[in-house]
Amino acid sequence: MKQVLISLILIVFCLDAFSEDKARWIWYPGDFEVWLHTEVCGRRQERGQIYPPFWRVDSPYGLVRFEKNYEIAEPETISIFAEGRYQLRIDGDIVYHFDPQSFVLPAGKHDLQFLVENYKTFPSLLVEGEMVSTGETWKVTNQDQVFYQAEAGKFYSPQQPPSAFCLEYKPVSGKIIQKNGNSVLVDFGKEIFGKVIVADVKGKGTLELFYGETRQEALAETQAETYDLLPVDRTVFAFDTTETRAFRYIYATGEPGVSFGEISALYEYLPVEYKGDFECSDPLLNHIHDVSTYTLHLNTREFHLDGIKRDRWIWSGDAYQSYLMNFYSFFDEDVNKRTLFALRGHDPVETHINTILDYSFYWMIGVYDHFFYTGDTAFVKQIYPRMKTLLEFCLNRANKCGFVEGQPGDWVFIDWAPIEKEGEVSFEQLLLSRGLEAVAQSAALAGDGEYAAKCYRLSEQIKEEIFETFWSDEKNALLHGRKDGVLSEIVTRYANMFAILFGYCDDTMKGKMRDHVILNDSILPITTPYMKFYELASLCEVGEKEKALDFVRDYWGGMLKLGATTIWEAYDPSQSGDEHYAMYGRPFGKSLCHAWGANPVYLFGKYLLGVKPTSPGYKTWLVEPSLAGLEWIKGKVPTPDGVIEVFMDKDIIRVRTASGKGILRIKSKKQPGVGKGVVCSSVGKNLYEIKLDVSSKEYTIRYWQT
Repeated sequence: MKQVLISLILIVFCLDAFSEDKARWIWYPGDFEVWLHTEVCGRRQERGQIYPPFWRVDSPYGLVRFEKNYEIAEPETISIFAEGRYQLRIDGDIVYHFDPQSFVLPAGKHDLQFLVENYKTFPSLLVEGEMVSTGETWKVTNQDQVFYQAEAGKFYSPQQPPSAFCLEYKPVSGKIIQKNGNSVLVDFGKEIFGKVIVADVKGKGTLELFYGETRQEALAETQAETYDLLPVDRTVFAFDTTETRAFRYIYATGEPGVSFGEISALYEYLPVEYKGDFECSDPLLNHIHDVSTYTLHLNTREFHLDGIKRDRWIWSGDAYQSYLMNFYSFFDEDVNKRTLFALRGHDPVETHINTILDYSFYWMIGVYDHFFYTGDTAFVKQIYPRMKTLLEFCLNRANKCGFVEGQPGDWVFIDWAPIEKEGEVSFEQLLLSRGLEAVAQSAALAGDGEYAAKCYRLSEQIKEEIFETFWSDEKNALLHGRKDGVLSEIVTRYANMFAILFGYCDDTMKGKMRDHVILNDSILPITTPYMKFYELASLCEVGEKEKALDFVRDYWGGMLKLGATTIWEAYDPSQSGDEHYAMYGRPFGKSLCHAWGANPVYLFGKYLLGVKPTSPGYKTWLVEPSLAGLEWIKGKVPTPDGVIEVFMDKDIIRVRTASGKGILRIKSKKQPGVGKGVVCSSVGKNLYEIKLDVSSKEYTIRYWQT
């Protein structure tokens, strides 16, 4: 009986297996994502209260016009489906009295127009025909006479339009670990996100459900971050199902007169494929990788969310890291694109993304990084106009030196750290320079060469000004900032890390930053996984991969020792007991499942397996594996056209290739042993490159450790 009821609850629209030559639903670029964003960001619930975002949330356009110029030799019958009311015109003339299921298009060359109106969700259109059908070759305008290429996703069925998008569900069970009268504490074994089902609810009164990422939080009742107080007034048994909640533990208690039975859940998830993998000789690192990947998956949903318990919002800085981690785990391009469109919203630009100065630049950089990993030029062309208007907003707020600083209404975030954030912060100028580069590269792809040249020129100018202004020969580092014309004498890690990661300094300067900042324990330490993402990457970039792994063992391993089943928003080893769960002045305010904590997924894939694209879409790629003190490593890194597999121990390296042209770069005391016909070249002292130019082939190379 229970399974029957669960099946009734589990109503899911499943997307058809797709084929690129099938007719697809189309809409105004970004409007599906903007609409879905309004649905998702309004679901945050905190202690029984709704908690909408504190930034502007856009709505989709309610009226748009789709157009297609077609030419066919014979009349063609098409079927028409739309979300919303629509008007059909051919060559500018309204078509009256037609059957949308079998409308005959006239032969010849004609202009086909649909004006679609929908203020409840968003206008979308599906036309099915042999020669004429909807897809990305259609144009669309919001009636401002500016036309864009229509957006088309993986929605094909007339019965499953874009607004039917939803996630999937799987029944899961918990275990009662404490029972007292009409109260039970249920443990689901690890953190999950889903709808809670309470069986056999009957009586009159209130059923209280308190959710906890920890046992302590659930038992704290109304001090828990989320809970449901369900009114009950019935004389027959029935099932109650909640909205989606994040929890490991549920403390359920009923008022006198209310009875209830088993508590289970429907785990809600995006059905991504686990394409990437990592394993090594250290079981702790394997455990950390697996927990990190699970954490990332829980937060990879309609969009890349920050955390599943508290915010459940899209934060641009958090999402930027998720894009990169996604490329080393699921390589799900769609969730990246949904997130980027949703974050940006519509013009005009009136505030920074999430109101945060740095987050606007992360967004720009994220668009180009997405292109570089996927090679998706069409996406860049679609979203480029919004990159340009966001950049212009930022540039118009720059000071007379061309630097950016926080203006009234801006939040300069950088990190949760006690640092100066007013004035010209060197870290922000680095993001500005890289943001200009990203827009320049995207402008070139979109055919806007004049603007690309302007952005390249500005980027170089800002970069030069950064080092002239903030570099200290005395400190051997970039200084933190300048306020009211006065340079700070303080050195923080942020600008120096990013200068290394962006490739803005030569080897000599990089070495100074490594010795005087990155490896300097007297510099203010970073305590959040958010900035540890960049700190550990910069450690790897300066050749300190073993130190990076040691930190992962201590920091991420420290969370696992405390019983974490997902990675936390922040972790301070000096804390103890329930101190670990407090944040923002609330006893359980900290998120214990935060996407930015999944850092090892990216770290292990890029810097241990050593796989990265060297041209857009992995047309060319590099494998530069490193044991970093381990006995052996192996794993998979997904690409747009297959998976690159890597194995390395102290004697051999094996690489199974995907599409594209690869290079294996390794250190060896002498010429590596390669197979017949494989090209191996010396490119430096004890440094060799081997061409991996055959797809789907396994290469085995013997080398000698240096």
